[in-house]
Amino acid sequence: MITAQVSLYPVESDDPDEVVNLSLQGLADHGVHWQVGPVSTEIQGEPEQVWGAIRSLFDQALAQGAGEVSMVVTVTNARP
Repeated sequence: MITAQVSLYPVESDDPDEVVNLSLQGLADHGVHWQVGPVSTEIQGEPEQVWGAIRSLFDQALAQGAGEVSMVVTVTNARP
């Protein structure tokens, strides 16, 4: 089990909130637990699922024509 804290920044988008919200919808397809916070999203699950979910967030933002996209990710296998 790993946890990732992810912040997605669609730098060149006219509506970055929409890009982020639409990208988050794809997380349901990865079998991970996720929770949106005020500045980042926490994703928990098996390593393959979490890495796939992170990739999906980035790819979904690009697919929406967001232009330049930056993502900050912190990953841990520590348990609370």
